[in-house]
Amino acid sequence: MTCVSRRYADAWSAVVDLLVANGVDICFGLPGDDLKLLRALDAAGLSLVPCRDQRNAMYMATGYALQSGRLAVCALGKGPAVTHAATGLLEARESGAPVLALAAGAPEQRRGSGGFQELDQVAATAPLVRWAHRLGHPDRVVPATMTALTRAMGPPSGPVYLEVPDDLRTAEIVVTGARPTLPEPLVPASVPVLPGPALAAIRASRRPVVLVGGGMRHRNDGGVVERFAEHMGAAVFTTASGRGGIDESHPLFCGVAGLYAAAPARELWSSCDLVVSLASRLEETVTEGGAPWPPVTVVQVNIDPSGLSAEFPGPRVLADARHAVLGWSRALEEDRVAEHVDKAEPWADRIALARQAMSLAVEAERARAAQLPEIRIPELLAALDATAGEPHVLVQENGLQDMWSYCFPFHTGGGSLVPSEQTPLGFGAAAAVGVKLAAPDHQVTAFIGDGAFLAARADIAAAAPAHSGVLYVVLCNGGYGWLEAQRARLGLDAARHLFTCPGAPPPVMDGSDGPDIRCRVLRDKPTLTEEILAARRFCAQGGTAVLMVPVAPDDIAPPIRDAEVVPQ
Repeated sequence: MTCVSRRYADAWSAVVDLLVANGVDICFGLPGDDLKLLRALDAAGLSLVPCRDQRNAMYMATGYALQSGRLAVCALGKGPAVTHAATGLLEARESGAPVLALAAGAPEQRRGSGGFQELDQVAATAPLVRWAHRLGHPDRVVPATMTALTRAMGPPSGPVYLEVPDDLRTAEIVVTGARPTLPEPLVPASVPVLPGPALAAIRASRRPVVLVGGGMRHRNDGGVVERFAEHMGAAVFTTASGRGGIDESHPLFCGVAGLYAAAPARELWSSCDLVVSLASRLEETVTEGGAPWPPVTVVQVNIDPSGLSAEFPGPRVLADARHAVLGWSRALEEDRVAEHVDKAEPWADRIALARQAMSLAVEAERARAAQLPEIRIPELLAALDATAGEPHVLVQENGLQDMWSYCFPFHTGGGSLVPSEQTPLGFGAAAAVGVKLAAPDHQVTAFIGDGAFLAARADIAAAAPAHSGVLYVVLCNGGYGWLEAQRARLGLDAARHLFTCPGAPPPVMDGSDGPDIRCRVLRDKPTLTEEILAARRFCAQGGTAVLMVPVAPDDIAPPIRDAEVVPQ
């Protein structure tokens, strides 16, 4: 048998060839002085989304990976380029996004000499990724790259870091044998019933809640979670990062749990007798924000051992949550057929009443907003809902006033992409570019604050000519609303600690009203819907539209006020 061998002129060419062979079709980043990586990308037909800021490059790659479920690649220089990207690596880790950070590195022969941009980059990145590795020999380029791709895709998925030193990137790479590929996943033909304490607790519950975490994204094909909830008669909540994983129009869906839950949902939550947590790490905003966590059994399911909390009583299941849900649904269905077991109707009635109460509260909030002269966020979200097409993705930040979009049912219909518990400033603003590239047939709306917009503004402008189509809705309160609310809550002197400038003009968008960018300031209620429709048409033609909306400091979502984390 003839042994096939391949020769690559340099390490970058070998790495890029493996990326293409394993389904990678786009790269984000800001390479360093060595532009041979760009030459390798061009030769392979792989496009690069050039960025001005390494953090934004990582956010874009994370948005792409979360939306598509595929591997995303972020190209970096060395030294400060890597440390600048660290915040993005942290967000990718917490979001479980499969991202490969591909970095340059100081040459091996200069290690320890204090050379230009020399840094122990593996030590700097290792706490933030699933695997960090520096290549040390030409023979290790191909196997190390495949190890990086395998660990990034998981399960569990997450970011990895691979460093190519300057003196290795120019070395010829000779590979013998077929191109390696990612492991073949073994999907069971049928899911067995899972006996044990978890199933026993599920069977015994009469007032259950299902909590859906971010790990269920791309794991809920066929609505298996919704069917499981129907079998249980359970109210369905998500964590913030779990949004986008289930159908939010389902009659059992009650919104985001914890800090972002409306009062009727909090009451429902506090009276449950079981929580089934699917692929969630039970983050603090769920367990400590809003209604107190009920003293009940918590069934946790997670494929990542580090995602199983020891802080709650109840069975912990180390498994793919999708497979667990399928097995439990089958067992509950068999119970119903064999024993004619039905869940108690009062709990279903209470879920319906809670949803009705939340809908009535929304109507009242919008009626109140209609009486005020300025545009209020609830009516802005209603106008975005009314003008949105399908399919649609709402990409969110986590500032004080854009939290309105977290609160049921104040959100724009369709899928959602929310930052993790880390909530770095500017994530949603930059990630929206990656989301649009991952889903070019979707309407993509970024609902963000002006602080987040400013953090990503240069890269939004840079991406607009070739990678656009995103509608940015920017809530302008003149700075950092959450910090200003905390300042006011503590009674600190506003003159000494100024976090917002109410009434300040909205930030300027470079290149606004050019062929690629359309920027408008929305102040008049009568033209609100017309302006949004015009912006959506501009995006449909490939442009980037920015709608600046001045907002009042007191325009804060009721659940946030109810949680007493802002002044009343």
